[in-house]
Amino acid sequence: MEERAYTKGLLEALLFLSSDPIKLSALAKSAGIEKTEARELLDELILDYQEKEGGFLLREIAGGYQFITNQKYSEILAHIFKDKKRETLSRGTLDTLAIIAYKQPVTLTELDEIRGVSSRAMVASLMSKKLVKAVGQKEVPGRPTLYGTTNEFLLHFGLSKLTDLPTPVEVKELKFEEFTPESIIVTDETEMNPDFDTSTLPDELQEGS
Repeated sequence: MEERAYTKGLLEALLFLSSDPIKLSALAKSAGIEKTEARELLDELILDYQEKEGGFLLREIAGGYQFITNQKYSEILAHIFKDKKRETLSRGTLDTLAIIAYKQPVTLTELDEIRGVSSRAMVASLMSKKLVKAVGQKEVPGRPTLYGTTNEFLLHFGLSKLTDLPTPVEVKELKFEEFTPESIIVTDETEMNPDFDTSTLPDELQEGS
């Protein structure tokens, strides 16, 4: 029992010291135990923090495990840390992100057909913020780029995997604003990450294309 408590504490310490989610396999290896035992101990830790209702919670997120702040303190924390950098997404960009999340992999042409307007600037903005990436090329004439979401997307929206997304009745009717975390500000303007190298964008997303 003492060894089990020690191992559980070790997993807790490893997670506390990491700023990124840690995969189950990596935690098991670091603690010198099997993945089944590691998952069992992590499930116990998740329940421990949930029952405690303190400032932290342990969650399975973006393919790994990570401590997050309890949402009930989000309003006061947002006020205290109001200068913390947050992503900015226009409503059109958020709409585009929702379609990519649910329809991926999807081409720019397919996005335009679903939205009824050009999505070029929106996809470029999402790529600059590392929420969307090129995942391949569609095997049709012209081989257009296919787009999908990133691990950063899962982190921003607090998801362990894409199947954790709410099931939409119809993509066009998605109210993605209701699912937007406090790490993202919804505006009416499309903004690019100023530190992003736009030359790395696919040709179809370049200005003037």
